[in-house]
Amino acid sequence: MNRTFRSTLFLTAACLAFPVAAQTPPTQAWPQNRPPAQATPPAQPAQPAAPPSAGAAATPPAAGGALGAPAAVPLPQWFVDIDVNKKGEVTRADFLKYRMKSFEALDANKDNKLSVEEFIKVVEPPVTPADAPGLPPLEERRTRARAEFQNLDTNRDGFVERGEAEALVHSEFNNYDTDRDNKITEPEVRLIIQRSMQREAAERQQAEQRRRQGMMTLNEFIDMQLRQADELDKNKDGKISSQDYLVLAGPADGPQAKNLLPFDMRKQIAMRKFAEIDTNKDGQIDRVEMTAHALKQFLEMDLNKDRFISEDEFKKAQEAEAAKIRAIVQTLMPAQPAQPRPAQPQPRGGQPGPAPQPSGPPPGLPQGTR
Repeated sequence: MNRTFRSTLFLTAACLAFPVAAQTPPTQAWPQNRPPAQATPPAQPAQPAAPPSAGAAATPPAAGGALGAPAAVPLPQWFVDIDVNKKGEVTRADFLKYRMKSFEALDANKDNKLSVEEFIKVVEPPVTPADAPGLPPLEERRTRARAEFQNLDTNRDGFVERGEAEALVHSEFNNYDTDRDNKITEPEVRLIIQRSMQREAAERQQAEQRRRQGMMTLNEFIDMQLRQADELDKNKDGKISSQDYLVLAGPADGPQAKNLLPFDMRKQIAMRKFAEIDTNKDGQIDRVEMTAHALKQFLEMDLNKDRFISEDEFKKAQEAEAAKIRAIVQTLMPAQPAQPRPAQPQPRGGQPGPAPQPSGPPPGLPQGTR
């Protein structure tokens, strides 16, 4: 695409699913009633020390078990919270009750279903502490929560009903309950967490390999667009004014404007794109609007729905954007005046010439009788 219209590359993306902590399997999508936290392994009962043999030096115990043994995979916080009696197991009923606390806390009107307005409270205090480290801005979290709501609303009725939420919780429980005895034991949960961490590491490696092959993930795409936006944000207030955005229309005149569309036309095209991104029509583009626009464009560009954008998909998106601009240019071009028809030459003497003979068969005769 012509570099002049680099503004159309606010092909911003996010989906998102909320980031999943390392100790939680990727299949878990229903929000917890507190942010995931790294749990401390339960203390091992103290073993009575054997009296040292006569003349033998006492050997200090190895930290974490046998010397050189890898540290145990920590239990997730939800297991510690549910297993209050330290039985080393969590039943399906207790797991469901614990997980549905989030649903019940968000269901303000107690109608056993969540509207999108109720659901996005999951990213707001006190459910999500405002001082949690590494959190994106609140409006950005709300935008991502709305996208997650669409994934949870499986019957597309505009609500996350209790049954939909419980089905997701049961699915999560099944991922941990490997022997299908309707309870999760410590060995089971540690094994699943370990596998999850290994799987996430492998996925990160695959994502990096794809990135090196020209593939782009949703988060990479959003980050790229936000970095481009930051370049336009001259006063660094997190917003882009229409004047900031007009930089993307290119130079008004001079050698750099050679072979470009007229500047006034380029300005109009840039302002149409600005208005498309400025959804609240306040004359500024903030990071929330850019993130939402990014999500929309990423989903449109990801033609095979593999959650990556390839170079070919990116090229097709550029071609589609160029075609859209050409259509806009056609509407902005001034209408051409109608050309007058040339006058028929008059014969000498001022007498009118013979009338032109009609073509085709004589009147009244059917076709094909000539």
